[in-house]
Amino acid sequence: MTTLTNRYDFVLFFDVENGNPNGDPDAGNLPRMDPETSQGLVSDVCLKRKVRNYVLAKYDNTPPHRIYFTERAVLNDAHQEAWHAVEPDKKGDYSKLPKDEGKARELTAWMCANFWDIRTFGAVMTTKVNAGQVRGPVQMTFARSAERIMPLEVSITRSSVTNEADRDKERTMGRKHIVPYGLYRAHGFINAKLAAQTGFSEDDLGTLWTAFRDMFDLDRSAARGLMAARRLIAFKHDSALGNAQAHRLFERVSVHRVRGDDDALPVGDGRLHNWPPARAFADYRIDVDKADLPQGVTLYEPF
Repeated sequence: MTTLTNRYDFVLFFDVENGNPNGDPDAGNLPRMDPETSQGLVSDVCLKRKVRNYVLAKYDNTPPHRIYFTERAVLNDAHQEAWHAVEPDKKGDYSKLPKDEGKARELTAWMCANFWDIRTFGAVMTTKVNAGQVRGPVQMTFARSAERIMPLEVSITRSSVTNEADRDKERTMGRKHIVPYGLYRAHGFINAKLAAQTGFSEDDLGTLWTAFRDMFDLDRSAARGLMAARRLIAFKHDSALGNAQAHRLFERVSVHRVRGDDDALPVGDGRLHNWPPARAFADYRIDVDKADLPQGVTLYEPF
């Protein structure tokens, strides 16, 4: 596999309809929100979890696409595999990396070669069985909704009981929290210099793009409503270090509210308070300024 040699910066848009895209455990599982702006938030950890789950399902947890962070995984067991592969005769204390720097690098390299999410997102593996530390080339920001959201609390009832003694009792009530509609935007970065260290390849990049496109289709639940990846806009640099600042490229991507064939206002425009709330992706338009891109930067959309 060819190791990635180009830097990338990207913008991922996804939406939710009548669901909770990322509950906040510190707020009774309410949808995450910025308290000052009332914009919805989805953590980078949440998005990476969905990517991992997609890759896990697609490749059935086989090398080189094994997933390190899986549900109920015992991480030290994976570290022990690496030790047995690199130093099969090793006995005793595994809490420190081998004194031979070459062996230590080989140990971490084995983890990168076998686990897709380690060579993509990185991992801290300095536990009781020490396999080193990896800084991943792919990083993401929190996703933020284009406009403020208004979470709804919906009452639900339970028609069954758990125990025979409760058969004649009143049925219990419950609560669900949903966002009627929200369009979310996340920013991402791919560092080619770190890709060279972990072995993140062009094939791995293709897997990442596909995971972004299809991850919500493998993540259906009653709590999350209808979620979909809507658009992925990538800026490819001709060099490993990059040819332009990421924030300048992201400023070329704007979101507008639309109404009918002619009316359009940028999100954040004060006049939008007179418009009805957005309830579908068709209520938005995503614009990309493609004019006079910095030299050495190419814009393309994987989907």
